[in-house]
Amino acid sequence: MDFVADQLADGTKLRALTVVDVFTREALAIEVGQRLKGEDVVRTLDRILQVRAKPKYLFVDNGSEFSGRMLDLWAYRHKVRIDFSLPGKPTDNGHVETFNGSLRDECLNVHWFASMAEARASIEAWRQNYNESRPHMAHGYASPGEFARKSRHLADRPSAKGAED
Repeated sequence: MDFVADQLADGTKLRALTVVDVFTREALAIEVGQRLKGEDVVRTLDRILQVRAKPKYLFVDNGSEFSGRMLDLWAYRHKVRIDFSLPGKPTDNGHVETFNGSLRDECLNVHWFASMAEARASIEAWRQNYNESRPHMAHGYASPGEFARKSRHLADRPSAKGAED
C-alpha cells in the first residue's frame, strides 16, 4: 500500500491510497479523498476482505497512516504482519511504486479533474481497465485479473494426491 498525491483543477488537494496484490499485480483498491487517514486505510482493507482472503503481509512505508494505532490493531486482530520499508528506500516496496508510476503517467497526468467525484470515477475506471485489459510480463502477458482468476481456479482444484484418498 502507498499514497499518491495530486490536485483537482481548482487546486484542492487529492490523495489516493493504492492497494496492490504483490502476487497477482491486481490493484485491489484505489481510495480517493482529500484527507485520508489510518481509519480510511482500515476501512479500505475491511472492504477488500469482503471479497478476498486476508493477506499474510502488508508492505507499507513509515507514513503515519500505516505506522499508527489503527492499522496496527487491524493487523493484530486479523493476524497479518506489517512489513515496513526502510526510510528513504521506496524500492523496498517496488511493486506499488511501479504501479503508482503507471497510475500517475496514464491517469493522473492525462486528466484535469473538476471534482472529487470525477476523480473517483475516472481513477476507478482506470483501475478496472488496468486489472482486466493490461497485459503483464510477469504473468505471461495475462492481465492481473485474468492471472488472479486462473490462480484461484488452480488453488480450488483438488491435488492429485488428494484425489487418490
